[in-house]
Amino acid sequence: MTQPMLFTPITLRDLTLKNRIVVSPMCQYSAENGFVTDWHFVHLGKFAQGGAGAVFVEASAVEPHGRITYGDAGIWSDAHVAPLKRIATFVKSQGAAPAMQLAHAGRKASMQRPWHGNGPLDDSDQKRGETPWSIVAPSAIPMDEGWLTPSALSTDDLTKLREAWRLAVARTIEAGFEMLEIHSAHGYLLHEFLSPLTNKRNDAYGGDRAGRMRFPLEVIETVRSVWPMSKPLFVRISSVDGLDGGWDLDDSVAYARELKARGVDVIDCSSGGLIGSATAARIPRGLGFQVPFAEKIRKEAGIATMSVGLIVEPQQAEAVLERGHADLVAIGREALFDPNWPLHARYALAGSSDEAFVDWPEQYGWWLTRREPGLRAAREAAKKA
Repeated sequence: MTQPMLFTPITLRDLTLKNRIVVSPMCQYSAENGFVTDWHFVHLGKFAQGGAGAVFVEASAVEPHGRITYGDAGIWSDAHVAPLKRIATFVKSQGAAPAMQLAHAGRKASMQRPWHGNGPLDDSDQKRGETPWSIVAPSAIPMDEGWLTPSALSTDDLTKLREAWRLAVARTIEAGFEMLEIHSAHGYLLHEFLSPLTNKRNDAYGGDRAGRMRFPLEVIETVRSVWPMSKPLFVRISSVDGLDGGWDLDDSVAYARELKARGVDVIDCSSGGLIGSATAARIPRGLGFQVPFAEKIRKEAGIATMSVGLIVEPQQAEAVLERGHADLVAIGREALFDPNWPLHARYALAGSSDEAFVDWPEQYGWWLTRREPGLRAAREAAKKA
């Protein structure tokens, strides 16, 4: 049979992924003082066993004040490396590329875990020992009424932040990760610099689009100077703010061109999040609703893209790739629903052929291959009954 594009390997710099399926970084809000735990090990290990080509660790804060919540993962100290290395080693042992996402929450830091309300920290959180901390942003503009007002970052602060990213990259290398993504989306710090709705600075880091892009691009230059040239670098963007007067798709194309010029390999095309939850925006949501963003950026910026957002069926994912709309597809909540989604996708696209279980872990595939003939016979018998 013809190999589906979804299961055709792709080479990014010196790294070859066995397929085009990537598990997105998904915050679990379950870290302890920034340390990933056994929860993260099992959570991410399942996806590697489930057949993904690459598995991203959730957004990991480059400094403590850059956490969204008290439960966020962090990589601001050398002590964070060991438990992350354990995860990277296991993910790689299952044939998937271990990947890290580095982030700073900016004005969306110091908030509740989603299941505690997803809003500003309040008295109920403080009773749990979770008190608000000071937050920063490009401009002193709170996310909404009732939220903390951030302090506007000085140019000295920006220098310190670039160093925090540099050190975080060095720790990512030490932990054994093979792919790296910089979070520049969903209303967090780098996105706040990009959007004219959140960046009202009157210095070199504000004003027109070039000024608003300056600090995010400086972060990328810092990251690429440390991250090995043999390893691919991704940047996640909010392709559009989905708000009047905000960042738009043409802005994202221009940003992608600048990122490519600085050694970025893949643009991870999300959207929204400037106000409210991570992807909140006035954007019609349907199956694959962000695929057109990945398609336009891929075509007009001449850079590889990854599409994400309500990609739920194997045939849908395959069509995204076949039509040239993106180079990779990412699944998030669908992976939570079915950690074996890549293996099931291979089975669905291969039908009942002898290749159906070729990618399954040997401990599973050996048994399932031998079950298949009996299962086919039972199904045929049921049809005739």
